[in-house]
Amino acid sequence: MVRRDSNLRNIAVTLVIAGSGAGLFTLLGFPAAPLTGSALAVSMGGLLGAPVVVPLWLRTICFVVLGVSIGSGVTPAVIDAAVAWPASFIALGISLIVSMLISRFLLIRFFGFDAYNASLASSPGHLSYILSMAADSNADVARIGLAQSTRVLFLTICVPLFVTLFFEETGATYLPADDVSALSALYLLLAAAIVGVLFLRMKLPAAYLLGGMLVSSLGHLTELTPGKMPDWATIGSFLIMGALIGTRFKGISPELFAKAIGAGLVVTLVTVGMAIFGVVLVMPVVGLNPSLLFVAFAPGGVEAMAAIAVQSGLDPTFVAAHHIFRLLLLTVFVPLLLRRIKPASPQEKNSI
Repeated sequence: MVRRDSNLRNIAVTLVIAGSGAGLFTLLGFPAAPLTGSALAVSMGGLLGAPVVVPLWLRTICFVVLGVSIGSGVTPAVIDAAVAWPASFIALGISLIVSMLISRFLLIRFFGFDAYNASLASSPGHLSYILSMAADSNADVARIGLAQSTRVLFLTICVPLFVTLFFEETGATYLPADDVSALSALYLLLAAAIVGVLFLRMKLPAAYLLGGMLVSSLGHLTELTPGKMPDWATIGSFLIMGALIGTRFKGISPELFAKAIGAGLVVTLVTVGMAIFGVVLVMPVVGLNPSLLFVAFAPGGVEAMAAIAVQSGLDPTFVAAHHIFRLLLLTVFVPLLLRRIKPASPQEKNSI
């Protein structure tokens, strides 16, 4: 009972911090405030020792709700537009692989990473997969995790700002105007959770988000579940998503975080630069909005980038599809890259 009460208090503290950050960013007019403000505030709270936590059950609910919300924007017009997507998938793949190779070189050359740790730290996404590989191979999990988490935090905060500063507001919304009925919402969420569990057992990336998208897309294409998720549910999922990103810095000393910023910033700058290259490469072919392509190519967390698309008036289905493709590509490419590289021995680690 004491432990349960403590967990509830910690969750409450986390949500208060997240809500405060989101509220402040809203007052400042910062783009995607529920997500970006929450992520920064909880990150700072974790670094300062606050007991921030987002339990598995709350994270799962967040992903399911976000997936259902994104899927509600799938229409026959979106399916027709998907004909042009293979070209952007190819451009995304090229920019992703090149950015990873450049980042790996820079981490080895300037930050003292060995080749194995640099390969994992430079991966532009798939954090849980990368950390599990690091743990299984006795790689430097803490250092890799810090570099990866820093990248996710930077991109979550900077992508909405970049879109606002350098691209025109679309003023569009890809979600239905009316809310889904309570009964339809219940059916969608239950079905999405079940499909998410199946996808998780199949080891698919972003399983619950993908499950929510699939179920909701089918429900809206068949017009069995018309309408979008209520704004309060969608905004709440953005808030929890930001808090989840922030909790990755819990228990890390400010000194250690400061050391990780350099490596994380370099990886972020390289991947963003290559994302812009990919956008320039494919834009004449597909004829799509450059801001949409940039959010689709920016290597942040798939759930976070999809949330940014919803908040920015961009097609979240297009964005989510590209980020899921990125994760699948990394699932294949990272093991190939590591095939002939061995982790440093404890003696070699100590000498770095």
